[in-house]
Amino acid sequence: MPPGVRDAARGEEGTASVELVAVIPFLLLAMLAAAQIALAGQALWSASVAARAAARAALVGGDAAAAARSALPPALRSGARVEDQDWVSVGVRVPRLVSSLPELRVEAQSGLGPDDG
Repeated sequence: MPPGVRDAARGEEGTASVELVAVIPFLLLAMLAAAQIALAGQALWSASVAARAAARAALVGGDAAAAARSALPPALRSGARVEDQDWVSVGVRVPRLVSSLPELRVEAQSGLGPDDG
């Protein structure tokens, strides 16, 4: 390697490490945001399954609220809201990865008529 090129390359030593250290907090923040969004999606999916189970129970004359709560994962049962009107509505809290985040709730609705399965 010619001496001039070697001297120019010496000034760049360690810059990759500094750049990596600067990027790590942003990568961790992006991973945290993605995990929180995944938790919200899982809570919405669980609420939807519970609403469907409650609608089936209501259709056959059963207890819609009990059916909805039993269809929810144990972590989502506390604080779940079940409303049985024309439609069954199930609302649950989204679990938070960081306690300082605001509380979010998701809600799903379902209803079955006599001809639905």
